[in-house]
Amino acid sequence: MRLRFTKMEGIGNDFVMIDAISQKITVTPERARKLADRHFGVGCDQVLVVESPTNPDTDFRYRIFNSDGTEVENCGNGARCFALFVRQRQLTSKTTICVETAAGILTLHVNDDNQVTVNMGAPELTPSNIPFTADKQLAYYPLRVADQTFDIGAVSMGNPHAITLVEDLTHFPVDTIGPLIESHKQFPSRVNAGFMQIIDRKTVRLRVYERGAGETLACGTGACAAVVSGILRGLLDPTVAVELPGGTLRIQWEGAQNPVMMTGPATSVFHGQVKV
Repeated sequence: MRLRFTKMEGIGNDFVMIDAISQKITVTPERARKLADRHFGVGCDQVLVVESPTNPDTDFRYRIFNSDGTEVENCGNGARCFALFVRQRQLTSKTTICVETAAGILTLHVNDDNQVTVNMGAPELTPSNIPFTADKQLAYYPLRVADQTFDIGAVSMGNPHAITLVEDLTHFPVDTIGPLIESHKQFPSRVNAGFMQIIDRKTVRLRVYERGAGETLACGTGACAAVVSGILRGLLDPTVAVELPGGTLRIQWEGAQNPVMMTGPATSVFHGQVKV
């Protein structure tokens, strides 16, 4: 059969979008791996699947597969692409869209300039719920990696993140330290490893080695987790511009159980069909 898809990107984080409502398709881990392969498939960081909701209070169900075929809980850049995709496909005309994910319900708002604001929900900081092995909840934790100790913030934005502060992001060895943190034994479900350089209280730079995908040009949940971690350490204001290799996101968090709000762009690259 031939599968219709749309290639989209959110500040360089790229996705294959699958409409599983108007066409009959089951996306398996193996099929997601093949679609994501940049040499033999379409190529992407993640495959995003639009399905009919199972919750009557939501508009859609949203599933996310990493390029290695693992299904994960949340993706901020993907959520923005999702919002524009369902409108472009005329699956909805709403500007505020509620979607169910494996991490819970997300509310997406399409702004007049086609930027999308995502209510990412409150961050999860309890170690056992991240999941992260620690005796008690702290603003940051010592993590022993490759004969070095890094002070990492541990935050879940529906998926787990470890945030490390660095002085020189450009030259930091993300490609070697990233996978060691990703697979660290204190993160039983693996973790997205973020590396943040603070420019000032309103601006940070960030690189993320994503769980199951490697370093990507952008990570929305990683940007949210980084700002939460910086605020908890007393280093950042409530509204922060996060500069990623692919572009900039605006993150807002008022602390405590308030939701993290993420605003940024999403762009359709091309439409196509692939034989599956």
